[in-house]
Amino acid sequence: MSIIGKNIKKIRAVKKISQSDFADLFNLSRGSVGSYEEGRAEPKIDTIIRIANYFSLSIDLLLTKELTVNELYRFDIFKEEFHHKAAEKIIIEDKDQNKEDTPLVTRESYLEYIVSFQNKDYINRLPYVKLPNTQHEKSRAFEVQDDAMEFNSKGLLIGDILSCSLLTKEDYARLPLGEVYVIITDKGIYTRRLSHHKPKLLFEADNPNYDALEISETELLELWKVEGFYSTILKPPSRMEERMAILEKKVAVLEKIIQKSQVAS
Repeated sequence: MSIIGKNIKKIRAVKKISQSDFADLFNLSRGSVGSYEEGRAEPKIDTIIRIANYFSLSIDLLLTKELTVNELYRFDIFKEEFHHKAAEKIIIEDKDQNKEDTPLVTRESYLEYIVSFQNKDYINRLPYVKLPNTQHEKSRAFEVQDDAMEFNSKGLLIGDILSCSLLTKEDYARLPLGEVYVIITDKGIYTRRLSHHKPKLLFEADNPNYDALEISETELLELWKVEGFYSTILKPPSRMEERMAILEKKVAVLEKIIQKSQVAS
């Protein structure tokens, strides 16, 4: 039996949930739950994420540590305290309504975000950054996960932080071409540049090693416009850039010499 299978069985026992009821909670078959618990199959990652979110457990804990009864009871106590505080009308800050706080989606949490992007509690549990000049009520920061928008050592680097504003469905018809967007679909999260509108939205990478993405508006879970980016990587100029800078200086000197000679004549 795998760790996840043992933990599912332990959760059911502590919560007094039958296999059928557990299956109904997560749109599974009773047979699938039995297979997980017996170690004959492993749940898909989106199912694991939903189980973790539902029972307020970390995915890492669910996958790597056999939970004890005491730990599960402790999570229950924490949830009861949380709901008790909510009943006392203690205000929990909504990061999506606070312009100073921008929830950060790291590379490691891309998959979790796809599953839980509409869950306010999940969004409020994300780490956040304070970005200057956040103009929109709802903003998001995404960590760049690949080199799709990097070419010849220029562009967006892995680990850069993108500052983004949310676009509505009404915005899709008039998206400016050439701008960079963060695209959320059920297949993944991508950073690309818009090149065409119709018949579908065509997004292209600056790196020619990546294929273009052709996406219909109905496939979009969310679309974020990149307003700026922040990088901790300071790259020295390339040899070509150094040569161009030297050449530009020499051209400027020649232009001055020509201008003087023309005046003298």
